[in-house]
Amino acid sequence: MAKVSTVLQTPLFRKTVKKLKPNQKKELDAAIKRLIVKPTLGELKKGDLAFLRVYKFKMSKQLTLLGYSYDDGALTLELIALATHENSYRNVKRRS
Repeated sequence: MAKVSTVLQTPLFRKTVKKLKPNQKKELDAAIKRLIVKPTLGELKKGDLAFLRVYKFKMSKQLTLLGYSYDDGALTLELIALATHENSYRNVKRRS
C-alpha cells in the first residue's frame, strides 16, 4: 500500500477544526499523520455510510471520531467530519 499523496478537507471538517484549541489540534494532526501512513486504520461503515471510514482516537481524554474517505486509485484522503460519538453520523448523513 502506498502512502497518501493528497489530503482534502470538507467545509464541515474545516469549520470544526477552526474551533479546536492548540493542544487538540496537535492530537488531531497526529491522528491524521497516522492515517496518511496507513489509511485503512479506520473502520469501514455500512449502509447509507458505505463511503465513510471512521478512525477513533482520544483527544483531550475524550473519544473522538474522525470520518474520512480514502480513494486508493488516486491516493487521496478526504477528511469529512470530526466529532464526539453523539450525533456524528447524523451530521455526516446530512452531507451525503
